[in-house]
Formats: sequence, structure tokens, C-alpha cells
Amino acid sequence: MDRNEAGSVRILVVDDEFSVRDSLRAWFENEGYTVGVAASGKEALAKLAEGEWDVFFLDLKMPGMGGLELQERIRAVRPDSTIIIITAYASVDSAVQAMKHGAYDYLPKPFDAEHLALLVRNVVERQQLVQETARLKKTLTAACPAGELIGASPAIKAVEERLPDLAAAQTPVLVRGESGTGKELVARVIHGHSRRRYAPFVTVTCGALPEAILEGELFGHEKGALAGAQCARKGKLELADGGTLFLDEVGDLSLRLQLALLEVLDDRRFLRLGASREIRTDFRLIAATNQDLGAAVAAGRCSRELCERLQVLVIDLPPLRERPQDIPLLAMYFLERAGRQMNKPLAGISPAAMERLLAYPWPGNVRELANALERAAVVARDRLIRVEDLPLDKTAGDESEARRTRDALKACGWSLGQAARLLQVDLATLYDRIRRYGLTEPGPGAP
Repeated sequence: MDRNEAGSVRILVVDDEFSVRDSLRAWFENEGYTVGVAASGKEALAKLAEGEWDVFFLDLKMPGMGGLELQERIRAVRPDSTIIIITAYASVDSAVQAMKHGAYDYLPKPFDAEHLALLVRNVVERQQLVQETARLKKTLTAACPAGELIGASPAIKAVEERLPDLAAAQTPVLVRGESGTGKELVARVIHGHSRRRYAPFVTVTCGALPEAILEGELFGHEKGALAGAQCARKGKLELADGGTLFLDEVGDLSLRLQLALLEVLDDRRFLRLGASREIRTDFRLIAATNQDLGAAVAAGRCSRELCERLQVLVIDLPPLRERPQDIPLLAMYFLERAGRQMNKPLAGISPAAMERLLAYPWPGNVRELANALERAAVVARDRLIRVEDLPLDKTAGDESEARRTRDALKACGWSLGQAARLLQVDLATLYDRIRRYGLTEPGPGAP
């Protein structure tokens, strides 16, 4: 620290002995610091009211107001102050009291000059670090807003009311709801309001990958542990260290991976595939599902132990059709977002178009509404979204969805996992579409 930097550091020495005040003032001024002195607690409080001080040296025993009482008074108005108690009557009890009430250090007289120099330098560096950390956190908060739920329905308000408690807890959370209801958004909001918000939010869609690949995604692997693994790779469990791991459609995990995940939740340690050295990790798990996990346990498809761990804190997201009062708010939000992304100013939604939005059953929930408004923003000929801009003919929609599902299955040779990835849906949704549209796998030799 050069003298210019030292000059910006303000030290207040409070001692009823002139010789102590004068020697400390002279010594610190010689080092380049800005120094003030006070002969009593009352005088020190008056100087505190007049300006900012970075470091306080307080004598333990002074007439009228001792150093410990003065420390309390200073902390009441300057809770982040750095206070150092000095005394010619050092004792264990007074040292414990001083440190218990937040003193940075406790120094018996006489002082060692080199120790004082090191002490003040450490104090200044600590304060600079605290200020820099606060600045970085402010920057990160501005760059990574926590996000919010959109809606005025009692169901969404009830979810919002629970979010602060869920964010403060460290136990796993299970978000239940149909596909497209916004389960990942809720997980991101919880993460964004938690103490882990500056650490990664890592997502894994469990139903989108075959078991072997998903295992590598979660646990990572060493070089040569898998076919084509030409170098070591961190898994999602490792990448989420310090932050939040979001497992979407956790019910699609195989029983073997469920039990492996349960072990990690218990031990906070795991092995990469092909590794012999354990890796520690500290993540918070938020899982989501559109399945009835109780039924999955009864059917032997879900671990009872994992299910019990996940169902300590549960949020149920209602389908959009059960909260139509949220549709206008969501529609305007998605329209404004689409217009901003396309740099296309949009005035709003016509009354007839809004009626159509409110009457539609929204089988794809909020995700389908977002897609519909994005498409409407693209095709709208003027600044107003009209009925003809909305792709909401149910019969036509079903026919289109059935055709896309059939084409994807055909293109993937009826590999359900590949078709689900191609369609960007989970396996449960794909099964539902196959049943709903009566799709059947063609026999051998069929075109």
C-alpha cells in the first residue's frame, strides 16, 4: 500500500492517556494514514457524528465510558466498522467480551510497531475485499435477476408466497405439474432467491437421454471410461457444486440411477465413471415431474427412499386451463418479449383474439401459450394480434401434432427415446400422444 492509498484510510485513536494518543497518532501519520484522536468516549462519538472513520483503536478502561461500551455505541451506527481494543490491563475475560461483540483484534500495551503496521494493512485489505465483493455481488445481481412468476390467480399467488421459505431451505424440492406449466422457471426463481444464486444452476432432462449416456452426463467420466471418451469430463453433479441441480422429469431416471443419486444426496461424494478418487460436491437438488411418483413407487419404477427425500418440500403447479385469469397477463408478457426480440413494435391483442385465448384449453400449458404468441407476433400484418394470427384451431392443432409425432417416430425407426428428443418432449408426453392419436408401430416390410 503506497502513501496515497494509506492517506485515504482514516484511523481514530481513543485513549484517555495523552502519551498513547500522541504516540499512535505520530506513528500512523508517519506511515501516511489520516489520524484523529479523542480523549474520551464522548469525544469519540462527537467525531463519529462529524465524519467517517475506517479503523478505531479504543482503550478498554477510560473514565465515563470504557472501550467495550464505546464499541457497542459505534457498532449501533456503524455496524461494519473495524474496531481494535487496546489495554494496559489485558485479561482473558475482557478479551473474550471484546471479540464476542465484534472487535477485530485485542492488543495489550505496549505495542509492537511492526505488529501494528501489519495489523492495519490487513484491516485495509480486508475492507477493500469486502467492498469489492459487495460490488461484484451487486453486478452479478443486476446481470442475473432472480426472475419472477407471472400471474394473478390464487394458485400462483400461493406458490409465490412459499418461494422465500423454499429459497432459504437447503432440502430438496419437488415441483409437480403437467408439461409446460413452468416447473423449470419455478426452480430458477428458487435458485435465484437462495444463497446459492451466484453459483451455477445446472439442468438435466432425465427423459431425453438413454441411461448410459445420462449416467455419464450426471457423474462425468475419466478418459477411456466410455466408448469415445478421449478425455476426462466433469458431470452435472460436479458442475453444480455450490449451486442448484435441476432434474427435469426425475421419474424417468432408471431405478439404478435413482439409487446412485440417493447415495450422492446422503454422502455428498461420488465417483466419475472409470475413476478411483472420490469427488465432493455440495449442490441443492430441485426435481420436477409430471408423473404420480406414488404410483411409480407402487409399480416398482421409482425408489421409495428417493421419493420420500424428494417429497419433503413439494410445489404443485396448476395447469393453465385451471387459472384462466393468468392468460391475459402471460399473453401480454410473451407478446412484449417476442416484439422486443424481433424488434417489432406490437400494440397488443384484439378483444376477439383475447377471447379465443381465454377459451382455448391449452393442453401444452404456458409453453404452448408462449409459442402461440411468438408465432402470432411473426405473422401479424400490423401491430395488433388478431384471431387469424393465432394457431389455436384444436382439430387442426391435434392433426398437426399427430402428424409431427408420427413423422418423428418413423424417422427414428420407432426408437421412443430418439423420437422424444427430436420432438423435444419427455417420454411421458410421447406415450400420451401415441395413445391419444392411436399411433401404432408398422410391421416388418411396411413402407
